[in-house]
Amino acid sequence: MRALGVAARMRGRRRRPGKARPGRARKAAGPARRFGRAGAGASAVRGAGASRRAEAIRPRPLRGEERSAYEAGREAGYREGFETGLHGFGRLFEGTSIIIPTLNQLEYLRMCVDSIFRHTDLPYEVIVVDNGSTDGTADYLEAMRGRVRYRLLDRNYGFAGAVNRGLMMAKGQTIVVLNNDTLVTERWLDNLLACLASDDRIGLVGPVTNYIGGEQRIEVPYRNLTEMQAFAAAHNRSNPALWQDVERITGFCLAFRRELWERTGYFDEGYTVGNYEDDDYNIRVKLLGFRLVVARDTFIHHFGSVSIKALGPALEAVNEHNAAYYGEKWGHDPHGLVGRVRDWVRARQPGGVENGFPAAFSEADFYPRHVAVRALSGTVYWLAQGERRPVEGELHIPVVRLTMVDLMRWPIGSPIAAADAERLWHGGTSGEGQAGAMLIRMPDGSLQHLEEGVRRPIASRLAAESWGLAAKPAVPLTEALAAAPEGLPIIAPVHTEQRL
Repeated sequence: MRALGVAARMRGRRRRPGKARPGRARKAAGPARRFGRAGAGASAVRGAGASRRAEAIRPRPLRGEERSAYEAGREAGYREGFETGLHGFGRLFEGTSIIIPTLNQLEYLRMCVDSIFRHTDLPYEVIVVDNGSTDGTADYLEAMRGRVRYRLLDRNYGFAGAVNRGLMMAKGQTIVVLNNDTLVTERWLDNLLACLASDDRIGLVGPVTNYIGGEQRIEVPYRNLTEMQAFAAAHNRSNPALWQDVERITGFCLAFRRELWERTGYFDEGYTVGNYEDDDYNIRVKLLGFRLVVARDTFIHHFGSVSIKALGPALEAVNEHNAAYYGEKWGHDPHGLVGRVRDWVRARQPGGVENGFPAAFSEADFYPRHVAVRALSGTVYWLAQGERRPVEGELHIPVVRLTMVDLMRWPIGSPIAAADAERLWHGGTSGEGQAGAMLIRMPDGSLQHLEEGVRRPIASRLAAESWGLAAKPAVPLTEALAAAPEGLPIIAPVHTEQRL
């Protein structure tokens, strides 16, 4: 009967099936608690008994054929386990990867992770990417092994760099990028994903909060964190009437599908430390024709940019650099660029993006053709006519490094000789009879790239330089060139380390 009672209690302690929340470790009772005030004599008796038991169960040494069989079995087991792990490495799961970049804010990180454990019932994984913290964050993450996946970086790669490494690690079909100085609340993920799943045209979803710029900030009545959770529990009731289309969502909490990341690509690490990389991602998502939506039925607490504020006087220089890079990349009018793309779509499809017609399939549609690109492996490809062709021979034209996420959007075609690629880049004709591309200088000084009979505006001088197009001689616009139809603009590729 006693055994049945123990078994029943153990069954009661098991987690409910399907629960994704990591379990809590239980403290094991130590010898002092088990034996109370036992004296030295009792300890000696216990010690002697333990020694005899250890001798009784010690395995005998293996010799000769037995040892050979054991070694062979162990090696076979290792190979089988390795193969199983290798085949399952890229396997995704129907859940959410929650990516948290962090830098020297251990207590905030601890509270953030604890709030996820406490208030997330849907399947998820937590991925923490640490930008070289020196405050004990590494020890904390090591202690959380098995409950949190993490990466310890040797220095500060910035918000975008940490997020990108988290994206490389992510296994979920949906992804949330979350600041380390946030506290999630009851039903937070349920509500965000309900909004995201309501329309395939929604690209990014964000919640409302107490501390942020823009339309996501709301007034709150609470005075402490206990009152905050009570407020959030009452606030977080799913209500589609409270989903609001916006032009900008801040990066303290972003929810999106894996498919969107595969279409859009990594965050741009040209923005150092932090700020503006979320604005950049907003523009790129909108160029593809996707909506940005604030789920006003979802509240999480935000302490308020603690990592970026820790920069102190250096923050101003960081903001100035990132603002300048943003302007150089987008030509100081990114929203106008989005508007022109939408007009381009409407001219070709009644209803345009509003009726579900995408502006582009992926960011690759905003990359130029007749350019040479290099993969991480070092292989050089020629991009043209919807495919990437391996280049045979040495090239003497600019070669641009692209990420594998970008390159995978083009199927591999037949090889092309380096001499043919160079002729096409200079606007000539290849040995196969294909016509090359030409750089056009417009009357206002802007540049366009003529590709396969289509004139494509280049979004900025930085875009032209990033693709190596600025190294081409530009020809003035003629009446014949002006007759060519206009295509989608060319934007700059992202800067990224592309490594864990």
